[in-house]
Amino acid sequence: MLTTNSDFEILVDFFRNGRLISYDKGEFVVRPGSDRPGVFYVESGLVKAYDITKYGEENLLIIRKAGDILGLTWAITGENRHIIYEALQPSTAWQVSRENFLDFVKTNPAAALPLVDMLTDMYRLHSLRILNLEYRTVRERLISFLLGMAQRFGKPSAEGLVISVPLRHQDIASSINSTRETTSREIAHLERKGLLYNEQLIITLKDTEKLRRYLEDVD
Repeated sequence: MLTTNSDFEILVDFFRNGRLISYDKGEFVVRPGSDRPGVFYVESGLVKAYDITKYGEENLLIIRKAGDILGLTWAITGENRHIIYEALQPSTAWQVSRENFLDFVKTNPAAALPLVDMLTDMYRLHSLRILNLEYRTVRERLISFLLGMAQRFGKPSAEGLVISVPLRHQDIASSINSTRETTSREIAHLERKGLLYNEQLIITLKDTEKLRRYLEDVD
């Protein structure tokens, strides 16, 4: 990582001079079809980023957490991909205009370092998603997806590694190029095998090593 704590604090302090907005669960940060109101720094909570396919279905792209910036690629390139942002739980975010954001970056070179780290991490996550689709079976793609989510959001518990974000089966299905029905069936299979526990949208991985070995064995 290129960033120092002081570089990151410079960036955060800039956003905290903007407008702090609170969002209820299910509330849009950026509405579908709307112009982008600005760039956002997530102060707390979780925000789902997704788009709508030509078939009218949600396609989960990524889940953003506290410390992430929403609309970073758009702010830098000006390309609007019409990504929708929706709060997965009560969340807060600081909003600044794209113009003020770009002016700040141009006049504060040190603040660009954490942005490079963020863009690199975004590229890595999207690359992993593409690589995940190379697995032949839905079960393999599901396991790879869950291990990736556990790496970002996993919290140890007595039962295993809890993925501390709510995951609808439809969201998982869209990320692994499957149907909701098949995804639900595969989750139930892994649960019967004692590899995970699924309750109220929260998935706990009970044996991550065995799940990793499953992916290694398919080679």
